[in-house]
Order: sequence, then structure tokens, then C-alpha cells
Amino acid sequence: ETALKDSDKLILATDPDREGEAISWHLLDVLNKKKALKDKSIERVVFNAITRNAVTTAMEHPREIDQELVDAYLARRALDYLVGFNLSPVLWRKLPGSRSAGRVQSVALRIICQRELEIETFQAQEYWSVEADMRAKDGTSFKARLHALDGDNLKKFSLPDEKSATAALEAVKVGGYTVSSVESKPVKRNPPPPFITSTLQQEASRKLGFTAKRTMGAAQKLYEEGRITYMRTDGINMAEEAYHASRKQIESDYGARYLPEKPRRYSSKAKNAQEAHEAIRPTDF
Repeated sequence: ETALKDSDKLILATDPDREGEAISWHLLDVLNKKKALKDKSIERVVFNAITRNAVTTAMEHPREIDQELVDAYLARRALDYLVGFNLSPVLWRKLPGSRSAGRVQSVALRIICQRELEIETFQAQEYWSVEADMRAKDGTSFKARLHALDGDNLKKFSLPDEKSATAALEAVKVGGYTVSSVESKPVKRNPPPPFITSTLQQEASRKLGFTAKRTMGAAQKLYEEGRITYMRTDGINMAEEAYHASRKQIESDYGARYLPEKPRRYSSKAKNAQEAHEAIRPTDF
């Protein structure tokens, strides 16, 4: 309010998600009640990355408060009150040591419990397979698996124990074997989509052994330094400038023949995903 007195314009540049829109909406509401917005110009600007281009472009294209985003926030807040605020105290009384319940974590906990029950009731079944290391005439080595024995095709559980597997191995040693066919074909693998919060955490855990907390702490620092885009997002789309920058870098590092004619673009199929922010990516390639 004090800063606004000496200004002729109010720029609302909170986050572009539901909560960010709601903060701008609440701020306007408070300032209106204090009659601090007389003759003041009000602009709402949003940007997904803390880069010079993203910020200046946003400033050049202000908009109004998005009431639908505000309504989505209000609905989410109502659910938090109905579920979390009412259920958490019950948990604290009935299950000492419990932290809290909520509209998301309670549902997630149920899914985990259901899966755990499936794991506990799973009946393990033993099976064996017979494999051989082969070498082709040109010296190339490859692995072969016994797929037929005595004229019958072997299925997954055809060799249920060590005894039957040993018998199959002896039969092959005595009677010989035939390589009926060898297939060699190129395998095409599509690149994974850009990182969102969950996939960033998964990869950091799988490849680096990081906990989710450590991953988000590192990402927070990178974000504050302006090195990556916002790290809490469900959106796998990228800003147009990111496509141009990444293509330019690929062409510079690897040459034009590694540059696809049309860049692969990703979009989320999830309904109501937190897609106000773009995917997590370097701000400068």
C-alpha cells in the first residue's frame, strides 16, 4: 500500500497457477477495501521462466485476472477444509504419530495400501530357463535361449524346478541343438518428455540416489539462480524460445544432420494438470 502511493501502476506478477492468481485476486481485494487503487492502472502479467525474454514479453502482454483460475483455487481450498481440516484432527486422536490427511495424500495412501495388499497376497511361482552363449562365424557373440525340447515349445513355466532344468540341459548336451533362426533389427527409441516434478524426482532417485527432498532443494537453488524454470509443474510443454534455443545448440554441437526437421512437441493428457508452468528445463541451453 505504501509503495503504491508513489506509483501510477500496479503490476501483479505472481505465479501463473491457481494459487498465484488467487494471491493477485486477494491483493486487489485488500487494496480495494483500503481505497488504495484510485486512478491506478492495474496489469496482470505471467511468465514461466525467469529469463530476460520471458519477463519482457510478459510485461508487453498484460491481461486481466483470470476468474476461472481463482474459482479453481477456491474449490481446492474448500476441499482442503472439508477433507484435511476435518480428517487430520481425527487421525491425531486415533493414530498417535500421524501427521495429517488431505484431498491428495489420503487418496494416494489408499492406492499405496491397495498395491501393498496385492504384493502381500502374491503367490510366487518358480520357473527355470536354459540359456547358451553362442558365437557366430564372424566372431560375434550372442545369447540364445532354449525354446523347444522334444518337439514341444517351452512356455514360461515348462521348467518348474532345478531338476527339470538340469534334465533339459543334459538332453541338449547329449542330443545336440540347432539354431533355427537369427534375427537382427535396429531398435528405435523415442526420447522421453521433458522433466516435470515427479519425473525429475524419479530420475534423481534412480540415477543419483537422491531423496525427493534433496532433489527439490537442489532444484530450488537452481531456480533461484535463474538456471532452470520453475520446478513444481505437471506441464510437459516448453516455451517456443526453448525449442529455438535447443535446436540451435544441437546444430552447433552435433551438426544439421542430427537436427529433426520438425521438433517433437509434448502435451499432457492429464485433466486439470498443474500446467500453468512449463516443463523443467535449463533457461539457457
